[in-house]
Amino acid sequence: MLQTEHPVLRKFYYPVIPMSELKDGPKPITMFGQPLVVWLDEAGKPAAAVDRCCHRSAKLSKGTIRNGSVVCPYHGWAFNGEGKCTYFPQSKLENPPKVYKIKAYRCEERYGYVWVALEEPLTGIPEFKRFGEPGFRQIHEFYHVVNCSGLRMMENSFDNAHIAFVHHNTFGDNNDPIPAEINLVQNEWGFEMFSEINVTNKLNKEVKAINVESDETVRTTHSRWFMPFIRQTDITYPTGLVNSIVTCVTPIEEGSCMLTQFVFRNDTEEQVPAEKVIAFDRAVVAEDLEVLESTEPNVALDVTQRLETHMYSDKPGIVMREMLLKLLESHGERETLPQLNPPQLYKMEILDPVKEQ
Repeated sequence: MLQTEHPVLRKFYYPVIPMSELKDGPKPITMFGQPLVVWLDEAGKPAAAVDRCCHRSAKLSKGTIRNGSVVCPYHGWAFNGEGKCTYFPQSKLENPPKVYKIKAYRCEERYGYVWVALEEPLTGIPEFKRFGEPGFRQIHEFYHVVNCSGLRMMENSFDNAHIAFVHHNTFGDNNDPIPAEINLVQNEWGFEMFSEINVTNKLNKEVKAINVESDETVRTTHSRWFMPFIRQTDITYPTGLVNSIVTCVTPIEEGSCMLTQFVFRNDTEEQVPAEKVIAFDRAVVAEDLEVLESTEPNVALDVTQRLETHMYSDKPGIVMREMLLKLLESHGERETLPQLNPPQLYKMEILDPVKEQ
């Protein structure tokens, strides 16, 4: 599956930029290869439109804001959140011609971020547990580009088998490589996964205190996958601490995405400063990216093609692929399978991921 080639993936909301970054004017972003401009309207709500003036194609993101409309830097035309031209300085007409317009997109603010859907959305912005719950705070962690596909990022988020190896310098133990058991329950737009994971904290004591006091502990996890590229994982420790991680991946181009991550925690800034929480998760994500950015962006959804081998603990990723393949097919789309050369080196017999155990 090439993430930018399937129109149905444009029918979901994705976070594109923190609201705080729009205070000083319009900003450019790219989704699915489409350049967009994002800004705040007169009411302080986000708006999104194609980053191209309909007059002479100048980038509106290089302009300014006038009464809640984005103003083209070339000739001063202004456009509101619906894409309508609201100001036309070269004419005395009170209302600019109706043909003076640009394409606008569905845009909302949620959780401190701007969310955009390029087409009529199939479902709404995910409702995340812990948001607004008494005793929980929100910490904004990451907003940066990653050079891998959205599906690779999502599969990794539900992969218990990689912890012992990829994260052996932070909380994994490569002397204990057997992945934790999982219980997975599907729903219409994703699934829930439950697991208990033994972890060994290996960073310095200052960072260890972010999550637990002892070196070894058990993480009780409840993860949710929101199709196509969003997950939330509640991690509960024996101490009662809940660290709820939200990871969102917004496709930019083929093989690149915007990673947005924030957490909800039931502790306080005085107990654990936000900067220490971010430092710990940044170290973990850096370990993931060291491997993920070496993977191929075209992920074969149809596992019967046998272009990748699978094992039992890959079940969450296999379910993701199956559900995404059904989504594509239900909208009359076919996936573009990876072209591997020479193919005989890659296409092979595989173990049945269900019967392997």
